Amino acid sequence: MTSKQGIQPEDLYRLKSVADPQLSPDGTEVVYVETRIDEKKKDYISNLFYINLKDKRPQQWTYGDYRTSSPVWSPDGSQIAFSSTRSGKPQIFVLSKTGGEAKQVTYCKNGASTPVWSPCGEKIAFSVMLGKDETILDKAEDDKKEEKELKPLEIDKMKHKSDAGGFTDMDQHTHIAIVDLKSGDLEQMTEGNKHCHLSTWSPDGNYLTYLADQAEDLDFSFNADIYLLDIETKKSRKVTEGIGSYYQTSWSPNSRFLSFVGGKREFENATQAKLWIYDMEQNLLNCATSEFDAPVGDYVIGDFLQGVAAPPVQWMNDNHSFYFQVTDHGNAAIYFGNVDGEIYPAIHDDQYVYGFSLDAQNDQAVVAISTTTNPGDLYYVNLKTGEKERLTTVNEEVLKTREIAVPESIEFEGAEGWKVNGWIMKPVGYEKGKKYPLILEIHGGPHAMYGNTYFNEFQILAAQGFAVLYTNPRGSHGYGQTFVDAVRGDYGGNDYQDLMAAVDYALEHYDFIDQDRLGVTGGSYGGFMTNWIVGHTNRFKAAVTQRSISNWISFAGVSDIGYYFTDWQIQAGLDNMEKLWHHSPLKYVDNVETPLLILHGEKDYRCPIEQAEQLFIALKYRKKETKFVRFPESNHELSRSGKPTLRIHRLEYIRDWFVEKL
Repeated sequence: MTSKQGIQPEDLYRLKSVADPQLSPDGTEVVYVETRIDEKKKDYISNLFYINLKDKRPQQWTYGDYRTSSPVWSPDGSQIAFSSTRSGKPQIFVLSKTGGEAKQVTYCKNGASTPVWSPCGEKIAFSVMLGKDETILDKAEDDKKEEKELKPLEIDKMKHKSDAGGFTDMDQHTHIAIVDLKSGDLEQMTEGNKHCHLSTWSPDGNYLTYLADQAEDLDFSFNADIYLLDIETKKSRKVTEGIGSYYQTSWSPNSRFLSFVGGKREFENATQAKLWIYDMEQNLLNCATSEFDAPVGDYVIGDFLQGVAAPPVQWMNDNHSFYFQVTDHGNAAIYFGNVDGEIYPAIHDDQYVYGFSLDAQNDQAVVAISTTTNPGDLYYVNLKTGEKERLTTVNEEVLKTREIAVPESIEFEGAEGWKVNGWIMKPVGYEKGKKYPLILEIHGGPHAMYGNTYFNEFQILAAQGFAVLYTNPRGSHGYGQTFVDAVRGDYGGNDYQDLMAAVDYALEHYDFIDQDRLGVTGGSYGGFMTNWIVGHTNRFKAAVTQRSISNWISFAGVSDIGYYFTDWQIQAGLDNMEKLWHHSPLKYVDNVETPLLILHGEKDYRCPIEQAEQLFIALKYRKKETKFVRFPESNHELSRSGKPTLRIHRLEYIRDWFVEKL
């Protein structure tokens, strides 16, 4: 009898993601996005699927090898609007529930996204990018790949690039437009040289909400305010105070209360997001979670799911109560709240809730849930009792043929006696009495959180015979404001001690771990920490650093976020080179004895590839054992949403390095 093997890198082609469930207005039907990777095209394909909650049989609604996203029901539940790349650039389409072809309703030159229905169901608001002298009437040209004339790029702003978007066209801005579905007429609702990001349409039809930063000097502004745009007059008024970052608006059904998420950035990007409610009648803004020490929203880090759309606060029909997402102690949960200030968990199990859509009459929801052993499925959940019924089984056939490693949660004492949480995964095919090598995995952020969700990379390592240890050291979200803020100004200090304490705990409590065969890897902040670790201890026999930081001095000038990230996180700028250099792993390169594999994307603007180049040259110059692998056309998101073939190569490099060295 042969036992099942664990997850392999090429299984990426067989596993699917389901995400962004949207319940119909009457709560009886759900539409959602299913994403898979086409092995022939070597690319992602996403389509809409539908389930009637009476018979609970998934049906495919759209076809073709395109990307589909942002499904949203019309107010009467007869149609779905969505964004699709089927005509080249993303445009808005409308599909009748009774079937037939989807009708394209926008033809904008630079594409259109984020459809929002008017309450009457006759119009759709959407986001559009407009360049200098462009209007919403400019049509998209045929997307033929003709060679464009090369032109110099003039830059006069520090914020001139972003990791996902590349170099910014300074003359392009995001604006809001409305299409009349009967006549096809277009109306531009915002204009000017500031970005206006569409959010919601009030149920009474009077307002659109949008997010904008109206500061004159955007290089030094990190705010996003909520604005109300009067549909009739096109005049805007600001709801928030211009001293924070806010997003994700949603309305009570009677349009009295406007809720949104965000905060005043008291701890810069380590600030926990809170839930705010604006009373339109009394013109009062109140923080609903001021006494609640957990971040509102989703801070779980993963490497598998595609098409996830963060769910906004969702209101019940009583205009008084609502449900919202919270990140807490390794889980993403759904909480109940109301305007009187009550807050308590509705679903808080060991799992990752990565989306939900509320039946506003009946305290029920369609919920997207991932666990450590299931990449993700949809469930129909009673939010009062916690009872749930599974609606999809998209990966069941694949997982039946694989053995999945089941992590065990651990809690140990980190630096200063602080409690730190984590997980340890036995290797697939574990046999009592045998010794196994251990890999320490370190997440990026650092303000993110490992959670009770499926990790493809960890499963692949476990399938290869490695035990895997992963934790949430200080700096991680989900454990309170003091905990998440504690890393700032102390990179490589107590966060490093927390990670070493995790390894000590594992060696003390799990006798199957071979202390002479330890490996370490991580990406972004986790790459920084991998570099730091190999410069400060020789206890690891192999390391893989991914999309890492090695030199904070150069990082300040080359990263898309560098000039302010070093201020916020290292708490030093170029006027304090000593502190930047003190926290730079490059300073300690003479100490490195651990064989180090360096993986980096060529188009990573978050942690630019020069960070890897400096580290590689410094190591090779000193005759240290290292190898450098550059991934073409890849940005900071390679591990999560990069080109599928390169994602698989990356997993193979990590696996093979540890197999060779451990």
